[in-house]
Amino acid sequence: MKEDLWRLLAVMSGSFIIGLLTGQILLCLLTGLSGYVYWQYRAFKQLLLWLQKRSQHETPEHSGLVDQIAREFDYRRSRHNKRKKKLSNYLKRFQKAVAALPDAIVVLGENDKIEWANEKARKYIGVRWPQDSEQRISNLIRYPELLSFLEDASKHSPEKHIEIVAPADAELQLEIRVSPYGNNQRLLVARNITKLHRINQMRTDFIANASHELRTPLTVISGYLEAFSDDDNGSPTVWQDQISRMRRQADRMRTMIESLLKLASLESEQKPSSEKRINVPDIITSICQEAIQLSGGLNPHKITFDIDPELWLKGDEKDLHSAFSNLVFNAVKYSPKGSDIQIDWYQDNNGAHFAATDSGEGIAPEHISRLTERFYRVDPGRSRDKGGTGLGLAIVKHVLVKHRATLEIESAIGRGSTFRCDFPVDLIVQPDSIPLSI
Repeated sequence: MKEDLWRLLAVMSGSFIIGLLTGQILLCLLTGLSGYVYWQYRAFKQLLLWLQKRSQHETPEHSGLVDQIAREFDYRRSRHNKRKKKLSNYLKRFQKAVAALPDAIVVLGENDKIEWANEKARKYIGVRWPQDSEQRISNLIRYPELLSFLEDASKHSPEKHIEIVAPADAELQLEIRVSPYGNNQRLLVARNITKLHRINQMRTDFIANASHELRTPLTVISGYLEAFSDDDNGSPTVWQDQISRMRRQADRMRTMIESLLKLASLESEQKPSSEKRINVPDIITSICQEAIQLSGGLNPHKITFDIDPELWLKGDEKDLHSAFSNLVFNAVKYSPKGSDIQIDWYQDNNGAHFAATDSGEGIAPEHISRLTERFYRVDPGRSRDKGGTGLGLAIVKHVLVKHRATLEIESAIGRGSTFRCDFPVDLIVQPDSIPLSI
């Protein structure tokens, strides 16, 4: 800056002296100033050309402001190149690390356009990088279940996932998750769960086959026990108590086998076997009547119910009956005689809801998350005395999963429990006929 000012001052002084000698001071000053401005214009034009096309023009060699601008640009450009190189190295490391992952990774941008994918994405879901760059994933994958999941993924938490057969390899089973990140971007992760799926299938097949094999001898044993029990003259009186106990255990075993077969059937089906219009109010009313009979005796439970007669669902009738009856009968079995039980069937903006509320002993918080596990019991001894198998809530959970519903459990020690089934809005249908009077 100082050099430019001294240069301007020198030009104007020289012009002034020449003007005094020639008698044309104003003309000489204007001429000197115009020459200085033109010289600066040439210097800045040269600087601009150098900035635009560095390889074709030499660095401006003008002291002063132009030189300072050129030096500052060189400094910032050098720092930018170093930062760019550093970020590029980080990106390469990240891509190498992601490429080495055993899972397929696809980065989706706006409108689900593919921005990046690793090698596993080609093997699992048929997305090739960089050939499929900027392609919408829906144009490459013709898999309705996956596309539907992607459309609804914005409503799901990252914990939500689907399991599908790999679009690029029918022998692979995949677990798909979608997580939002960045600015309108999503990360699709496909994990190979083929081995786990096969192990689960082997377990399901084993349970189903073992249960079938046990059913026949158990039927024979139960038949002989029933014959002995009915034969008052042929069997000694002292045997009657032992026979009665054996019959109860045989009945419990038969119930367990039926529950295991039901679980095996539910696990083998991802969707309801049928999606008919189900008269849910009629089902619940029938279950409540059975519960009243189950509760009979000197001090029966006080069972009340509030059922929306026009609230029907689309789904599998047998499965829904199994889920609702398990919850209602559990409320009867595990609540003190004479206590209150409330059964509700209603709808709101979030969907349809079935709730069974008892006033029993309640469940401690540490047990609630495990209640739907097979054979898990809060109090094993008490459960066996009540004839429980530890499979009822597992069946409820699988039925609800098939119907895209969830089970919510609220309980507190000494205050009872509420088991609520929440069904999505799109499963609600209109009744086929005149609403049933409850």
